[in-house]
Amino acid sequence: MASSLISRSHHIDFDSVFRFDDAEIVQMFESLVTTGLMEFFGCPAIFHENALIEFFENGSVRDDMVVSTIGGIAVEISESVFSAAFGLPTEGLTDLSEVPKNLLSDAQSLFSSSEKEVSISCLKKEIKMQYRLLSDILAKSLFVKAGSFDAVTRDRFLLMTAITLDVKVNWGNLLFGVLKEMVTPDSRQAKGYAIQICVLLKNIPGLELGESTTFPTPRISNEKTVHRIVSVNENVGIEEVGEAPRAKKTPVKKTM
Repeated sequence: MASSLISRSHHIDFDSVFRFDDAEIVQMFESLVTTGLMEFFGCPAIFHENALIEFFENGSVRDDMVVSTIGGIAVEISESVFSAAFGLPTEGLTDLSEVPKNLLSDAQSLFSSSEKEVSISCLKKEIKMQYRLLSDILAKSLFVKAGSFDAVTRDRFLLMTAITLDVKVNWGNLLFGVLKEMVTPDSRQAKGYAIQICVLLKNIPGLELGESTTFPTPRISNEKTVHRIVSVNENVGIEEVGEAPRAKKTPVKKTM
């Protein structure tokens, strides 16, 4: 279970990604700061495996709070506590379907890697590199549900539009709602927020979290990992466009 929690969580080393040598990609990361998500994505990249497992095993929603027990200690997390821990905005849209249609239209042109507008449900290869990265960050950390990472869903497109075009969003309410889904039985929402939950647990009086583990490098966006992802995507794009024919196999003669 711990490995799945890590695979559905993400950390951004903002100091490092701001050194990346592509202004458009840097601007995408800057939009996360402007939106108010810097402390959420940039919180300490450590986690406490056993505490996380116990948190989810005993977790539920009660009186609009996320509650659990760890080592016999009661854990209660309210929306206000959650928002304050990461400095999340608490005013603005709580329903992303209310993102203005004119901004959605602007995003369809802005995100497109061609002169043609993309659909609000499209393939990642149809959008520019910086927005592919943004799509990945959102898909693998904020709203992880069943589905292909190769496709940009309508909900993710709305999120990308809100972040890129500076739509005022109540991120505290939105992201706390995701946490509530994570501890709700039979929810399609995958369990994640590993490092963020550990930040919250550290503030519980008398709670011993046990041994900590450094977050794995592949789950961290920094200058090096972003460069690798961009290189891989560019190479894939070249292969998709070129579609070079497969090499013919040379028959091997059997030795007597």
